[in-house]
Amino acid sequence: MIDERSEHGGSPAPGRGMGGGGPIVAVTSGEPAGIGPDICLALARARLPARVVILGDRNLLAERARRLGNAIDDLAIEHVPLRAPVVAGQLDAANARYVLDILDTALAGCVDGRFAAMVTAPVHKGVINDAGIPFTGHTEYLAHQTGTARVVMMLAGTGELSGLRVALATTHLPLKDVPAAISADALTATIRILHADLVSKFGLARPRILVAGLNPHAGEGGHLGREEIEVIAPVLDRLRAEGMDLVGPLPADTLFTRNVLAGSDAQLAMYHDQGLAVLKYAAFEEGINITLGLPVLRTSVDHGTALDLAGSGRADPRSLFAAVKLAAEIITRQ
Repeated sequence: MIDERSEHGGSPAPGRGMGGGGPIVAVTSGEPAGIGPDICLALARARLPARVVILGDRNLLAERARRLGNAIDDLAIEHVPLRAPVVAGQLDAANARYVLDILDTALAGCVDGRFAAMVTAPVHKGVINDAGIPFTGHTEYLAHQTGTARVVMMLAGTGELSGLRVALATTHLPLKDVPAAISADALTATIRILHADLVSKFGLARPRILVAGLNPHAGEGGHLGREEIEVIAPVLDRLRAEGMDLVGPLPADTLFTRNVLAGSDAQLAMYHDQGLAVLKYAAFEEGINITLGLPVLRTSVDHGTALDLAGSGRADPRSLFAAVKLAAEIITRQ
């Protein structure tokens, strides 16, 4: 049965998290009109290595479960009330604050130790901004809420693609703003965070990181841009002198070929689509997003809200399953 607590922010009863014993992972249900509730409900049929608690409006989840014909007897739900009624597939800016309420509840639980990690279902950036709330994504929001100066967005494959870990030097920026954002200080901080978390979270003693150039052909010796010569290469040289195993700057169009990827542990792209288009092509169904550099552990699905699939029964939950499993693995490792 659904947990019947009506108090916002109340804790699940002991032992009610899905997955038996072990650490408790908070799963945010995301945009209520999207597939977030659908894939969260699918957790009831997953074999998970952690206790899982879904954060969201229990009545919304119950209604979506009825629509999908799902059984929810084994779900642990921490109730966060909607701000307005929901119609699957139809965005409503009135619920933008609800989406952030869920994130804030999960984050507070991680900070106070009630949750060992948070796993996030997708949100819709546009409708949050339509509500008058500046929002560029989970990564930036969680950094702001925790007072973290810099975090790194990384998407990872699983199984045979577990060596494909694509981190970003810049995240949700217009393309015209990317070159100015790649300063020596910013790139140095990004690589330090990436290296440190590959060691601490993924257990890699000396990770080998491939670094893309910004321009086509990595600048073609300065003929197609000078960022590689003036910024990227000097940063890599300084960090190599500290003992980091860094390769690059490499042309992005060949960095992701099999021969170049072989033996690498992570890849650093200079901007969002340079790296994530490749990752999502290769591992969309089971890809995972993880925010590096936060004081709490956060993983996520690698896809969006898919409004057209909400309530249809056709949403694929495998990325959410993989995100929960990765969170549990990292908790065990640390």
